[in-house]
Amino acid sequence: MERFASVERKTNETDISLKFGLDGEGNSSIMTGVPFMTHMLDLFTKHGKFDLTVDAKGDTEVDDHHTTEDIGICLGQTLLEALGDKRGIKRYGNAFVPMDEALAQVVIDLSNRPHLEFRAEFPSQKVGTFDTELVHEFLWKFALEARMNLHVVVHYGHNTHHMIEAIFKALGRALDEATTIDPRVKGIPSTKGML
Repeated sequence: MERFASVERKTNETDISLKFGLDGEGNSSIMTGVPFMTHMLDLFTKHGKFDLTVDAKGDTEVDDHHTTEDIGICLGQTLLEALGDKRGIKRYGNAFVPMDEALAQVVIDLSNRPHLEFRAEFPSQKVGTFDTELVHEFLWKFALEARMNLHVVVHYGHNTHHMIEAIFKALGRALDEATTIDPRVKGIPSTKGML
């Protein structure tokens, strides 16, 4: 069964079409109007071996906030739909990714209980024109809409670009692990009988 979902979100601030496939090959076609976010989503897709198409238009003349936030919402919604009843998945994922001097860790539980724990302090408030506080905004909306526990820890680093890049690569790898179908898992991976 193909684990795939798509969503369209149109507001007064953004117009987004997003398609997300869990069992992909790392293929992406991403146009966000936010160059740094496009770069991060491309890394996430490649390292998670997902397929992702994003066509986003937003009020970037104001700033990148609404576009970044709404992409996180859309990605979370498609992840939740693509997972279905979560039968047979590993459920948990953990990845450490180094990027030169930076080391990031992402741990995921596809628990149906949304929570973001974010432990990262970036030396710079911007990477190019991108406000680094939007990393937290994106991840929180992604976790909220996907209804997952998402723990992000940057253990160390001093180059903000490297630190954020390590986060997105680790996010892809941890999510790939958590969504993997494990033939040893019979039914829903919870003593509750549901997630």
